[in-house]
Amino acid sequence: MFSKFFYTLKEFGLNITLSEWLTLQEALNENLCGSSLTQFYYVARAILVKSETDYDKFDMAFEKEFKAVQHEPELTKQMLRWLDKSDEIPPDQLTNEERSWLSNEEVIIDKEEIEQKFKERLKDQDSEHNGGSYWIGTMGKTSFGNTGGNVGGVRVGGKTGFQSAFSVVGARKYRDFRDDKVLDNRQFQLALRKLRQFSTKLDIPRTELDIDGTIDKTCNNGGCLQIVMEKPRKNAVKLLLLMDSGGTMIPYSNLLTELFQSVHKSNHYKDVKTYFFHNCIYSHLYKTPECENGDWIETEWMFRNLDSDYKVIIVGDAAMAPEELYSTSGNYRGPNGGLSGEEWLLQLKRHYKKVVWLNPKMAPGHAPWREAETAIKAMFPMYKLTVDGLNQAMVKLMVNK
Repeated sequence: MFSKFFYTLKEFGLNITLSEWLTLQEALNENLCGSSLTQFYYVARAILVKSETDYDKFDMAFEKEFKAVQHEPELTKQMLRWLDKSDEIPPDQLTNEERSWLSNEEVIIDKEEIEQKFKERLKDQDSEHNGGSYWIGTMGKTSFGNTGGNVGGVRVGGKTGFQSAFSVVGARKYRDFRDDKVLDNRQFQLALRKLRQFSTKLDIPRTELDIDGTIDKTCNNGGCLQIVMEKPRKNAVKLLLLMDSGGTMIPYSNLLTELFQSVHKSNHYKDVKTYFFHNCIYSHLYKTPECENGDWIETEWMFRNLDSDYKVIIVGDAAMAPEELYSTSGNYRGPNGGLSGEEWLLQLKRHYKKVVWLNPKMAPGHAPWREAETAIKAMFPMYKLTVDGLNQAMVKLMVNK
């Protein structure tokens, strides 16, 4: 039963075993779902989905297979990408006049008419639209889309704003659970916990009871209690965080703030140092994200004072002109120190044993239109700044190879 649903789940990337599928059939035979499709949804999800990171995939597969559950038109993945401006559009785009119009309680909305127009636009639209008053898009006055200035329309994708839409299409409640989602929450803390390398060799007092040692020494002392203390096991990891700031990284400033706070709140590391750069690392690193000339340290000083045991996380989009990477005068905001950005990066690679690069908008594979990114990928292991990417990067930093 529902064999087509099995293949739809596979299509959306869910790893469903035959045993799990037979268990679902058994649940149906036992009438655990009754005649309720809603109950079938919860039973199927409980049996087939192993992790909350796959809830969103399950919901998309379920929606595709059982469209009759909702009467909203199907949205293509391309349409949802056009409408996903959550990281680019400020939450408030309305003028005072539009705010006044939104608060007018006498506005009359013909729900059926708007829904009919929505179906017509969805059928005809073949490109992305931002602004305007006709197509499905963002920031406009049309009744369809998100982050616009209309009341009582159909919100398509995006995030809730003034909560005035009477219909929401493409709302995926479990989107934040996906392990390929760009990080913006406590998942930083969970991933950073993987950077653990416990040691008792640190120069700290012996403050913990050594139970095994106490038992051995007491027995050897004829049963007379002999207390043995030991040094507590502490995380011996030293972390160096280098973050790109300004320019094309401005849309990710909140994300970098989350990462910065997560690292410095965790108290798990033997030492943490954080510095900033703009586009590429050159002869100086900045102490603050404003990257002001003079408020910096020399990169050579960092090499001399932070030894090669530091694990290095570089965060940046690697979006720069080729000359910024290859020219000895490519740093237009400060000194180069006689070397190109590429040469400084290679020095960093030679000095530190473990370096990873996290990119919030990494292009898949080798992207010829992003020359600098492709070159940096050849120098350092680069990961997309998602839950899954950050986890892979932490594992890479901790392996002994």
